[in-house]
Amino acid sequence: MARVVALANQKGGVAKTTSTLNLGVALEELGHRVLVVDMDPQGNLTMSQGLDPDEVHPSMFNVLVQGLDIEQVIHRREVDLAVASIELASAELALASVIGRERALSKALLTVRDRYDFILVDSPPSLGLLTINALTAADAVIVPVQCEYLSLRGLAQLERTLELVRENLNPKVHIAGILPTLYDARTLHGSEAVEILRNSFGDLVFGTVVKKTIKFAEAPVQGSSVLKYAPHSEAADAYRSLAREVLNGKKI
Repeated sequence: MARVVALANQKGGVAKTTSTLNLGVALEELGHRVLVVDMDPQGNLTMSQGLDPDEVHPSMFNVLVQGLDIEQVIHRREVDLAVASIELASAELALASVIGRERALSKALLTVRDRYDFILVDSPPSLGLLTINALTAADAVIVPVQCEYLSLRGLAQLERTLELVRENLNPKVHIAGILPTLYDARTLHGSEAVEILRNSFGDLVFGTVVKKTIKFAEAPVQGSSVLKYAPHSEAADAYRSLAREVLNGKKI
């Protein structure tokens, strides 16, 4: 059965989508079967693999709201991808009166969990119902955190939400690791932010630090992961390093 890992942080712009795709591709490079699930109505993960969220149909909206088999929305790209469309923005309203609405994703994944080693879920930058679905379905959570002081403060709110999910929906979900992202080695502030993270969360912080680079912006334009777009780059190697940590750390 696949391990389900949600990448979550209610703050936007912290490289959740970048990390979901590139970790997934890195795990496939190491011989694992991977599905990535786009739960963000912006559809950035879908776009990052060369698909237009305005054109794809059916999508995760149909899976969550109408009970469509998730296999119907999986496209084979660098990894298997369950696509999102702009319709997903109305999913929270559509699910509002549905009994068991927090478990819609968990239920959908049951039919494919035996086909994969890892299912990575890209959640939206909020703590709404779509993110709650991701946390309820997950065995573990990876939290990408931008290496800036203000980004660190959001971790407390995410931890409170996780505690509520554990109490009411999914007692096993836990933070597998905190991933420092968008690190700028030229600034003292970036180094201080990483130091604060490590002092506050210790071994929970991955050893891998993802540095800021233009390649992360260029790769999606080509419908590609950074591992395919710039396979020998420091950016690609960072996610290969993260994949090895995930496999060796036994936190997931």
